[in-house]
Amino acid sequence: MSTLSMSNAVSALPKLLGNLEHMLRKGEANAIERGIDPDVFLNARLAPDMHPLYKQALMICDMAKMAPYRIAGLTPPSYDDSERTFEELYALIAKAKADVEAVTVEQLDGREGIEFMVKLGPRGEMPFTGIVYLSGFTIPNLHFHSATAYNILRHNGVPLGKIDYFGGGL
Repeated sequence: MSTLSMSNAVSALPKLLGNLEHMLRKGEANAIERGIDPDVFLNARLAPDMHPLYKQALMICDMAKMAPYRIAGLTPPSYDDSERTFEELYALIAKAKADVEAVTVEQLDGREGIEFMVKLGPRGEMPFTGIVYLSGFTIPNLHFHSATAYNILRHNGVPLGKIDYFGGGL
């Protein structure tokens, strides 16, 4: 019988980043195919007070790469979040995947109960344990922003289906 370890759970993060890349690539290809400036999709949003597609991708990359570092008690890499093109976003996704995978099994396992604080904008600092941060905050946020990216692309006519949300396969 195997158990779910922190390193095992963190291994879902590169897959979620890959799913995002798959959706973005389909979006870019659709824009080119339809003769639409790709910036139209990258700057599209579902509502005036929501972040545009490129920002959804930035937030996914930031949250994914921060999680294993925070859980391991390490300082997460800092990104400048200046990416605004599909190519720049693909490079950022690759960088975030590499950063997630750089945190070792030994640095993660056994840290389920470790306590730490995370600054969450105007809400201030919030206390977390490793497992709650990953399973109750990071992964739900990644799915929220991934679903929002999916919905922005669908709203703009990109032919995505549910399987595309999962990176084109399971």
